[in-house]
Amino acid sequence: MRYVVVLVLAIAVLSGCARHPQNQATPAPDGQNGVKVQQSVPAKPEIHNKQEVTQRLEKLASDIPQVHSARCVILGNTAIVGINVDPQLDRSRVDVIKYSVAEALRKDPYGVHAFVTADLDMAGRIAEIREDIRQGRPIAGFAEELADMIGRIVPQIPKDITPQGNPPARTDDGQQMDKQL
Repeated sequence: MRYVVVLVLAIAVLSGCARHPQNQATPAPDGQNGVKVQQSVPAKPEIHNKQEVTQRLEKLASDIPQVHSARCVILGNTAIVGINVDPQLDRSRVDVIKYSVAEALRKDPYGVHAFVTADLDMAGRIAEIREDIRQGRPIAGFAEELADMIGRIVPQIPKDITPQGNPPARTDDGQQMDKQL
């Protein structure tokens, strides 16, 4: 009896240590090269009538409570919507309003890919870009606003400042006065 138990255990141990071929994956049958899934976000549609889409997205954003006004600019196939809210609102409330606007835009085929901002400066710049587009200056207006935005972002380093040509201060008797800072 012991002999049979030892023999069964030895066979089990040795069969578990047998070497198996490394690549045992079976190739996919022809015509089925992978799993197909439905996309959850629709493809970005081509915007043909920018004026109509701009007005529609502005209306959707403006209809949200506590949004005073909204401005939209379309660049290529991307819409940027700037909203104006009460400046006294705290940041968390502004984020909730911005999220509500994004939810409303998500239901529109052109709004689902839009960017929403509640920054007062950015919303003002979007309004200025839109006005430049209406006046027939889309590229120049965008370039000017982009330069202004970059100018605000880039830090000013004191060591890089070259002094203006102000003459040194003089005393009443005409002698140069040293300024100590």
